[in-house]
Amino acid sequence: MILHLYFARRFLRVFFGIFAVFFLLTGMIDLVEQMRKLANVDVSLGRVLELVLLNIPKGLYDILPLIMILATLTLFLTLGRTSELVVVRAAGRSALHTLVSPLIVAFLIGVLTVAVLNPIVASTSTRYTDLYEQYRSGGADTLSLSAEGLWLRQGGTDGQTVIRAARANPQATELYDVTMLTYAPQSPDGAGGGPVRRIEAAKAQLIRGAWALEKVKVWPLENGVNSEAGAQQMSTYELPSALTEERIRDSFGEPSAIAIWDLPAYIAQLEQAGFSARRHSVWFQMELARPLFLVAMVLIASAFTMRPARFGKTGEAVTATILLGFTLYYIRNFAQVLGENGQIPVLLAAWAPPVASVLLAIGILLQMEDG
Repeated sequence: MILHLYFARRFLRVFFGIFAVFFLLTGMIDLVEQMRKLANVDVSLGRVLELVLLNIPKGLYDILPLIMILATLTLFLTLGRTSELVVVRAAGRSALHTLVSPLIVAFLIGVLTVAVLNPIVASTSTRYTDLYEQYRSGGADTLSLSAEGLWLRQGGTDGQTVIRAARANPQATELYDVTMLTYAPQSPDGAGGGPVRRIEAAKAQLIRGAWALEKVKVWPLENGVNSEAGAQQMSTYELPSALTEERIRDSFGEPSAIAIWDLPAYIAQLEQAGFSARRHSVWFQMELARPLFLVAMVLIASAFTMRPARFGKTGEAVTATILLGFTLYYIRNFAQVLGENGQIPVLLAAWAPPVASVLLAIGILLQMEDG
């Protein structure tokens, strides 16, 4: 038990050390990238730093398997150089027995990552997207679903329009029982931005550069104007819009922008509204399988490095570990694409890569240890 706790503490210390290094490295790289992308926009350095801090969690979340591999490599290479592995084996402990505590720690890190870090990443990613679009073009196009219907927001330099529809077609390009609120653009000092017009229509169809409305009633909402007296009824009306079908589809957001605790309800809402929730279902299952994939990364890295340093070929072992890790990561992403396109079942796309990775790693470990 004492030996297991010792290896667990060593592994945690190495993992958080490498995590901190990548935090700083990712932050510096993203700072340069954000300053480049916002070079033509009048944004202060403080706001750029805010964007960087909001974007760092997602970057670290994506490269967590790489951090796990590097932490395992560092741990066992250090134990090999200090001959601690030799002492452990001389005491009658096998390689698999030595791996118990790092594997448990890796699995717990995976569980905490999914349960705690995933909602944080979803929140910071959403906030980052909103702020970035606000600084760049004055507002982001977003779409959401609720029990009251479908909500869509389109933004631009002329202001923003909030759209609510009772129902829509699967592409969200035809809306029914529509209410639209148009807001004036905000001035640099934050003034303005109030509602200027309300529109109700029986149907709204997205055409090139505008929403084509049918059976329309328009109320002006400026100060000092009697809205009902100034209301107009028209059979057709066009509201300018920069939205396209692709942008509306993208407005559903990446599944990673939704906390895993909210994903089941969101998937149910998508299916109830008639939209495809396959991409979100694949992501949900892949997140559940993430702890197992991190365990596979530990097994892969340990298989090539759990040996005394005097055997040499350390560079080849590290290179083989990293290449194999990237290969398995690529296969995992490829299976995700196949699952999202409906070419393989959702569960197979999410669980087959981590399970196969664990089995492959165990095979390599047994071959390296027992020949």
